[in-house]
Amino acid sequence: MHPIADVAAVAVSQPRSHGTRRPGPVFGENNGVYEEWPYLDEAVLLKTRSRKVCMTCHWFRHHAGVNCIPVLTRQLHQGLIAHGEHLTSRCQGWTDDMTRQQGWALEVA
Repeated sequence: MHPIADVAAVAVSQPRSHGTRRPGPVFGENNGVYEEWPYLDEAVLLKTRSRKVCMTCHWFRHHAGVNCIPVLTRQLHQGLIAHGEHLTSRCQGWTDDMTRQQGWALEVA
């Protein structure tokens, strides 16, 4: 096979999840109650420069809110995360995401 054809085949191939999946949000049944949660502040969120940020935490979720605007949540604290804070902050309860432990995290890729 020609090398350019190999590149094209790789470009259209689908990513593999290796059989692991992040559990889906449990909020579908309670009709968006998470949108009523308070925003987490600096008393809970700590600034960090490591990979241990909200986005890589097991408790981090994102949902399509009103008008499909993303709503970022932390299930453990039942709180909302301000946009951008999920990239530069974490809390004391940060835990490695199960899918990251298995080697695949679509959100971070």
